[in-house]
Amino acid sequence: MTPPRLRPRNRAEWLLAIPIVVPLLIPLYNRVDPVLLGVPFFYWFQIACAGLAVVVITLVHRLGRGRH
Repeated sequence: MTPPRLRPRNRAEWLLAIPIVVPLLIPLYNRVDPVLLGVPFFYWFQIACAGLAVVVITLVHRLGRGRH
């Protein structure tokens, strides 16, 4: 029995590593300053990471749409 064929990978899918790796770099955002609208950096950086994930996933989806 032959193994199932995997679909060809899009090189843009490597961009998905960005929103995975950035939040793992805890020393990057383990601080309080600068404060944005009264919210410490620690919290608004994590919210910004969620926004980054949305942007990267949308970009990879649009770049890969032409391959189907």
